[in-house]
This record gives sequence, structure tokens and C-alpha cells, in this order.
Amino acid sequence: MDALPPDPIRVVLVEDHDLYRAGLKEMLEEEGMRVVGGAASGEDGVALVARAKPDVVLMDVHMGGMSGIEATQRVLAASPDARVIMLTVSTDSQDVLDALLAGACGYMPKGSSLEEVVSAIRTVTSGRSLLSPAVTEQVLERLRERARHEAPAAAVPPSALSERERDVLRLLGEGLDNHQIAERLHLGTTTVKHHVSNLLEKLGLENRVQAAVYAVRQDVV
Repeated sequence: MDALPPDPIRVVLVEDHDLYRAGLKEMLEEEGMRVVGGAASGEDGVALVARAKPDVVLMDVHMGGMSGIEATQRVLAASPDARVIMLTVSTDSQDVLDALLAGACGYMPKGSSLEEVVSAIRTVTSGRSLLSPAVTEQVLERLRERARHEAPAAAVPPSALSERERDVLRLLGEGLDNHQIAERLHLGTTTVKHHVSNLLEKLGLENRVQAAVYAVRQDVV
């Protein structure tokens, strides 16, 4: 008996330009994805995600009223399993950093091709994060700059982690995703995900970007 086809990826679009949102919806659905709703503001987007329970949220950064950064924080507080990709015209490193610290797992310019957007959605639904090497380095440099000028926050010391968890933390601090960490350490991606979850719990952190900040501030990298 043939296996049933996988359920389509469920997507919510939070974007204040109506024509762009409508065009993106049509193109994603032509690619076999299911757009379960769209919102023109951060406030409406937060409420929509809570109702629709999508797999992925494509979120603009700069909108009237609530910003995409704040909306991302609220979305993930209410729906932690959702994966948020920022899709925006802004390439400012502070916007990128703020978005990632808010919990976004990807950051893409609006000039990206449909193929790139579809690939990004599939990447994050597989449990991986999405940042280009250039953006990753830009973000990490901003983190290092902050670390040089800010007093370290009180935190559980890295010694509380196992040796393998410290290895994973160091690579998180270098900007690697789970797949890349698995290749570097010759582990399975499921094992890496387990180590990431464990170290986040031990350190009292919410996401891998906070772990990268911690790694930089604790001089683990």
C-alpha cells in the first residue's frame, strides 16, 4: 500500500503590504503549501497564530503599531512550536540581532526569490535555522562587541555542562545550525537536538540564539 503524502506545511503571513501578502500567498500555495491566514499588523498576527497554529510564520520586521520583533516574542510565548522567519527589506545588523534574540530562526530579505523562500520554509520545518554565513558573522560580531562593553550577566557556569554539551555550545556560538554541528562532531542531528535541549535547560535559556550570546559572553567560543 502506498504511503500517504505528507500534510502540507501550514504558513501564516504577517505583512502590512496587502499586494505583497496576497502575491506571496498565491505563490506559496502553487508550491504545495497551505497558507492558513494573513495579517496586516503585528497585533493581528499574534492573534491569528494563536488560532491557526501554523508550522511557519513569515513575519515582516517594520510594521505600523507592534513591530515584527515584539510580535515574534509574543507569538513564540504563546506558540513555542511555531517557526518564525523574518522576511523584510531591512538588513541592519541590529534588526537581525533583535529578531534572533526574539526567537526567530531565519532572516531573509524581501528580494529573495520564491525558490529561496520555499527552501527556507522547508529548512526551518526540518528543525534547522536559516542564516547566510555573512549575516551570521555580522550578528556574532555584534554580539562580541556587546560582550566587550557589557558586564556579563549572572549565569550558570559552562562547567555545569557535560563535555559534549560544551562542544555543542561552542559551535552554537560560531553560528552553526544543528546539521552543521552534527557534521562537525560526527553525531546524528537528533543527538545534537537532544544536546541543545539539555544545555538550554541547564543554563536557563530559551533558544539557541541566547545560547550563542551566552557562549560569547562566557568566552566559550
